[in-house]
Formats: sequence, structure tokens, C-alpha cells
Amino acid sequence: MTEPQFQVLVWLSYRIAATFAFGLPLFLFIWAKISNASCIYRLLSIYWKVSSLYAINLLFLSGDSQLGQLISFIAPIIMVGSTWFWVDLNQEIDEMFVFKPISLTTRIWRWSLSFWGILNTGLHLISWRCLNSISSNYCDTWREIPYNSFITTKIIIKFILGGNWTTTFATFLAYLTLILYSIGLIQWLIMQFPKNGRFAGKF
Repeated sequence: MTEPQFQVLVWLSYRIAATFAFGLPLFLFIWAKISNASCIYRLLSIYWKVSSLYAINLLFLSGDSQLGQLISFIAPIIMVGSTWFWVDLNQEIDEMFVFKPISLTTRIWRWSLSFWGILNTGLHLISWRCLNSISSNYCDTWREIPYNSFITTKIIIKFILGGNWTTTFATFLAYLTLILYSIGLIQWLIMQFPKNGRFAGKF
């Protein structure tokens, strides 16, 4: 695969992520809350907890950290898994009328998110060297959009607060939030998962 083709696919992956990993689930979350669709609301509540890892990844990628490449590979897999993992929530969604708007939209969202997860995984396998080194052009392609977002954030913070948003601070914040995320995940794996298994429980 040529570099221009790879760049197009990576940009497509980011655009799909903006739509189906952020935009649509946010809309569904609000919709489920308003319409009292408890199983979908519960599913989206869990999804947002899990998907915060992807935001951490964007902080890492705005700098030169190789850890961002690893998290960028892992996060979508976990995010997709979190939407299909729960036995009780899957059963409740399956029991909903297929053509009920919120039920149909949830199904479309989960399958679209799964497609994005497959695309993202495939692209990272193509650029697997980025997990060991960030010197290739493929790695720069992964960092392009997060870095542009970093520059935009820096301008906004400087304009509104008069502060300075640096890559060093972004990386520090990324490590801090990753530690907190890891603590929460380990706590769930040790204390909640053995009790509840694949039931949403107290996740």
C-alpha cells in the first residue's frame, strides 16, 4: 500500500471515529435517557467509560509518545468489545422491536463501530512498526489529526485563559488519566467481574 493510500484510509478511520465513536453514541445516550430506554442507556454509560481510553490515546499521539500508537491499536478493540460483551443488555436489546427507531439506530451504531474497529486494527497491522518506532511516515500519518487538534486546543486555551497548552503537559495529563483508567479497570476485573461475569452489574 502506498503512503497516499494509507493516509486516505487513516483519515477515513478518524472520520468514522468522529461519527460512530463520538457523535452518534452521544446522540443515542441523550435519546435513550429521554425515552427511558434503560438497556441502551446502560450500554452507552458503559461505552463512555471504556471509550475514554481513546481520548487518552489522542493526548499521547499529540506528542511523540510511542505509547499512543499502542493505545490507538488497543482502544478501538476494547470499545467495540464493550458494546457486545454484556449478555443481559444484548438480550434486552434483541427483545426490542427491530424497527423501533432507537433500537434500529443502536444496531446500526454497533455494527458501524465494529467496522471501524476492523478498519483501525487492519491499518495498525500495516503500520505495526510504529509500535516500536515513531520515525516512519506511516507514524506521522497517525499523529497528524491529534497534533492538529492539539494546536487548535492550544490556540483556544491561550485566547480564552491566556495559558499555554504544551505537548509536555498534554503527555503528563495523558499518563495521569491512563493511571486512573488502569486503576478503575483493574478494580473492576478483580472485584466486579468475578461476581457478575458478563452481566453489566455495577460496571
